[in-house]
Amino acid sequence: MTDAGSVASGDSPEAVLDGAMHGTIGVAGSLVLVATPIGNTGDMSRRAMETLGRADLVCCEDTRHTGQLFKMLGIRPKQLLSLHEHNEARRGDEIVDRIIRGDMVALVSDAGTPLISDPGERLVSRVVAAGLLVSTVPGPSAVVASLSISGLPADRFLFEGFLPRKGRSREMRLRAIAGAGVTSVVYEAPRRVKETLEELLEVCGPDRNIAIVRELTKMHEEVWRGTLGQAVARQDAETRGEHVIVLGAAVSGTAEPIGDATEELGFLLAAGLSRRDAASALEILRGIPHRVAYQLALNVEPKEK
Repeated sequence: MTDAGSVASGDSPEAVLDGAMHGTIGVAGSLVLVATPIGNTGDMSRRAMETLGRADLVCCEDTRHTGQLFKMLGIRPKQLLSLHEHNEARRGDEIVDRIIRGDMVALVSDAGTPLISDPGERLVSRVVAAGLLVSTVPGPSAVVASLSISGLPADRFLFEGFLPRKGRSREMRLRAIAGAGVTSVVYEAPRRVKETLEELLEVCGPDRNIAIVRELTKMHEEVWRGTLGQAVARQDAETRGEHVIVLGAAVSGTAEPIGDATEELGFLLAAGLSRRDAASALEILRGIPHRVAYQLALNVEPKEK
């Protein structure tokens, strides 16, 4: 089997180039997830624009925001429909019905790849459960882009997205990052960056390596690298633009203990993780064999947040 960029026997260079440029652009009766720019509109791929122009319906977080982006790019959608965290549950059946009737539906977020700290998980789950096709037009992703330029190990990483605002679930997530033996990636709003860095300093100590990425792909893109202690000292509470915090792995023997494994599992479950995912997290963070961690998870009830 050959991919779009490989040369099969008898294929001309022109045919290979055409296949590499176009690929599969979505089919009738399917859902296609389309990545959109995280800042620079020049990152919108030709395939993404063709897909969005052909879709019978484009679901997006904010029709005004997406409409403006499409206008700038010269995309004329047949129909835009808002799909966000507050209406995703009730609109899911309507969208699935349209796919069943043969429509090609595209899903975009305000920026980046759908579902990555953005709505869409419920919809994709419903489409998959209905036995319908889900495909993707990959592209910009803030987590991948930030990790790749951070200067920190990127072969394995823990993606936390946006942390809970407060409470025990936030504390548990912070301590999970503190004990992680891999690079961690966190999204944060500008008004909360300083607070989050200060809390990370408390659980990780001042010497953990860190990269802070701001305004990625935009005119004022900034990448700062140093230690967590230095980051807190320099961080301005009035900073602008969404931030991606990339934190180095815990040095063996220096991470703060996370506490009793059973209690920790309870809080991981309360934070929304499945029993299997909570067991996997415990395996990574504490080195407990997966079989043992999963057996513990089967017998633990979620703790109150």
